[in-house]
Amino acid sequence: MDQLQEVRRNRAALAASERVETLMLEGELGEEELTQLCEDLMHKLHRGIRQVVVDFADVSHLNYRGVRPLMARTETFRRAGGDVKLSGLSPYLAAIFRAAGAHDTFELYPHMNDARAAFSLARAPFV
Repeated sequence: MDQLQEVRRNRAALAASERVETLMLEGELGEEELTQLCEDLMHKLHRGIRQVVVDFADVSHLNYRGVRPLMARTETFRRAGGDVKLSGLSPYLAAIFRAAGAHDTFELYPHMNDARAAFSLARAPFV
């Protein structure tokens, strides 16, 4: 019986780690909102979620001071075997990320579906 429960726990952990979660943001994001985003990411990581897409399609502005903590959370995800991908960045938001020094940290995708698909492609076996 204990072995069956262990198998179920392992399967649940594997399913959680393979699931891609999407966070859809909107409006203007100040330091407080970006701090909350970083906290949400850490909660997901602790729950076993390893693949997250953060969609900025409906974000008009963000405070550049929140970019570095987001970079740090992404590195934490990568050390845990996952990743955080960004989608929907306008040229204006992309410039803020570049100015904050994040130009090489994130994979950027035009649409959240592209970012979600990138996780699947990374897992696909090579033939």
